[in-house]
Amino acid sequence: MKRMLSFIITVLVLTGVMVFTTPGLLDKVRLGLDLKGGFEILYHAEPMEAGAELSRASLQKTAESLEKRANALGTSEPEVTTEGTDRIRLKIAGVTDEAEVRKKMKEPAVLTFRSAAEGDAAGTYSKIELVGSDFVEGAAEVQRNNLNQPEISIKIKDKDKFAEITKRLLGQELAIYLDDKLLSAPTVRAELTDGSASISGNYTLNEARELADTINLGALPLKLTEKYSQSVGATLGKQSLDQTIKAGLVASVIILLFMIGMYRLPGALASFALILHTWLLIFVFVVADFTLTLPGIAAFILGIGMAVDANIITNERIREEMRNGKSILSSVKAGNKTSFRTVMDANITTIIVAAVMFAFGTGAVKGFALILIVEIVLSIVTNLYFAHWLLTVLVKAGALKKPKQFGVKESDIHAL
Repeated sequence: MKRMLSFIITVLVLTGVMVFTTPGLLDKVRLGLDLKGGFEILYHAEPMEAGAELSRASLQKTAESLEKRANALGTSEPEVTTEGTDRIRLKIAGVTDEAEVRKKMKEPAVLTFRSAAEGDAAGTYSKIELVGSDFVEGAAEVQRNNLNQPEISIKIKDKDKFAEITKRLLGQELAIYLDDKLLSAPTVRAELTDGSASISGNYTLNEARELADTINLGALPLKLTEKYSQSVGATLGKQSLDQTIKAGLVASVIILLFMIGMYRLPGALASFALILHTWLLIFVFVVADFTLTLPGIAAFILGIGMAVDANIITNERIREEMRNGKSILSSVKAGNKTSFRTVMDANITTIIVAAVMFAFGTGAVKGFALILIVEIVLSIVTNLYFAHWLLTVLVKAGALKKPKQFGVKESDIHAL
């Protein structure tokens, strides 16, 4: 009775949780561009100056600059990722003017040091004194002054030019801009003749580091060349999603009916484990903030297929033991044990392949591999351990006493 009660409580609680939370979880799943509609561009990055080095830091800062520009265009949650050593992938949803996006995104981040020209309003600076290429590459770094406050040290290539600027602007502000955004406006406090200077102010350590990174990026602006692009309309994306969901529901119903018709009550338990498996995957998508794409759905379906295979292998092993004349409990224990090894071998080899795909793949390949790995881990938890536990509890509780409840005919059973 205790085993039966624990079985009933477990099933009811999990069913209630899934029923009440699924609508909310589905609404929170973030859709990719191929399902939601949008625009994707893959850029090849290279230094503006011939012979200059393309560093990982400059590639990352360029990606961050692209993200800021995409946000300025009014797009929602742009995705900007670096790939390899010289590629940047940009994904933005809700694009209405692709030509404007291309134009805005390809422009390199322009760093300028400006002074106030005659007629400029207070707090505005229009005269360009220095540009990013005037700075020594990678020379900007954060240091501490005598008061232990963070400041940024910089070096200029042309010492005489910098000396003339600092002499002329002594006591005035030399503003720092990235594109047309004012980052800081420090005051020139001395004539500097050695080509080096320090920028101080009320900066936090993080702010100082960000400004130093920006100056280093401006000293090595990158030229972006479009290598690949695709556009998916919102209507096409919605159609893809609707058709995929419809196909998935039809296939799921057929699979559940097959499992129940073929394996009776154990098949129903396996179907419940599959439903739990699907709910857990959606839950992981929301909690981990994964983006659902068509390749992700392909991995999702593949994982479901592997989970179904695991249940079929387990139930077939149990039925084989029964046909050999073993008792119900002995058949379940032996079938679970032998099937566990087979299924785990298949799952582990698939995880290894997916891990290699994730390590060496890019873009959609990485997404496919990651979701497949998550799918397999959840399948091991639900379709091996949990489904096995449910079946064992029912057998020990006496709810499963006859071979026909497993789909085994009495005529097929051989005496030991």
